[in-house]
Amino acid sequence: MSPRLKSLARGTAGVLLFLLTAWWVLALLYAGPRPQGLAVALAAAYGVGSLAVLFFLRPFRRAVAVWLAGLAVVLVWWWSIHPNQLKDWQPDVARTPRGELHGDLLTLHDVRNFDYRSETDYTERWETRSYDLSRIRSLDLFLSYWGSPTIAHTIMSWEFEDGLPLAISIETRKDKTQVYSAIAGFFKQYELVYVAADERDLVRLRTNYRGEEVYLYRLAAPPDLARAVLLDYLKSMNELAERPVFYNAFTQNCTTTIRMHTKHVNPGAQPFDWRMLANGYIDQLLYERGNLDQSLPFPELRARSLIVTKAKAADQDPEFSRRIREGLPSPRRGPPS
Repeated sequence: MSPRLKSLARGTAGVLLFLLTAWWVLALLYAGPRPQGLAVALAAAYGVGSLAVLFFLRPFRRAVAVWLAGLAVVLVWWWSIHPNQLKDWQPDVARTPRGELHGDLLTLHDVRNFDYRSETDYTERWETRSYDLSRIRSLDLFLSYWGSPTIAHTIMSWEFEDGLPLAISIETRKDKTQVYSAIAGFFKQYELVYVAADERDLVRLRTNYRGEEVYLYRLAAPPDLARAVLLDYLKSMNELAERPVFYNAFTQNCTTTIRMHTKHVNPGAQPFDWRMLANGYIDQLLYERGNLDQSLPFPELRARSLIVTKAKAADQDPEFSRRIREGLPSPRRGPPS
């Protein structure tokens, strides 16, 4: 290898090792031992020590070997952190849903149906509900924006011919000491939770009390696919009730987990797209792939799908779910893509 190529390879490796060092410094800051001062001290020691080794120890091969030894110690610590089922959870995620299937009848326990007076003032209601899977009519998607147009929260909802819809939101399960942080979501700070709920809970909370911008899209998913996806959700919900796992803002979030479920039931689904991570644009992706109504141009469909005004008008009306769907085109149900 020529000296120039060797220098380029060494520089590229150095940049990669620097970025990896920065990542694990953040991991120590967020997930390191408490009190916080101890985590800061450990993160600083690891970061400064790693960079000193990379910059000053020669030859470079020896520096990399010492750096890898330090990383091995950090990885042993990282792998020792396990999710915990027994915490003092915030009330809205205090219970994890679980269900049983008998033929077409799904009985789901701990379905959330809170009665809100404000975002933080509510009456807790956890219910057991039954759903006839032979009566599934549609599968719908809610996108809720609270800040950047690049990122949204996704909620799936199953509509039935003769009953209330079932909405399921994949979220961070926070204890009473925690607040949500997008960065902390990468570093084993939250457990994963599936919130099974009435739409008047999950959706109205966001439109009427949090002031989020919520869109509702009818998906072109045939009932058999909608059923299969719901059963895959059920499997994960029952597993989580027994064995907790960590939420991960990259690999195990509200949208990548939905993709996991759809891939389980439809392995031939279309390939990964960057908009599954920048999920504020996932409605555009779904439109391009034919998963949404095609009778309208996408900008018009998106404008119609904004349901905030309808949700505020419906508020506590028992017909909330029907009213927020008024005026929304239903796509022709076809094979999944």
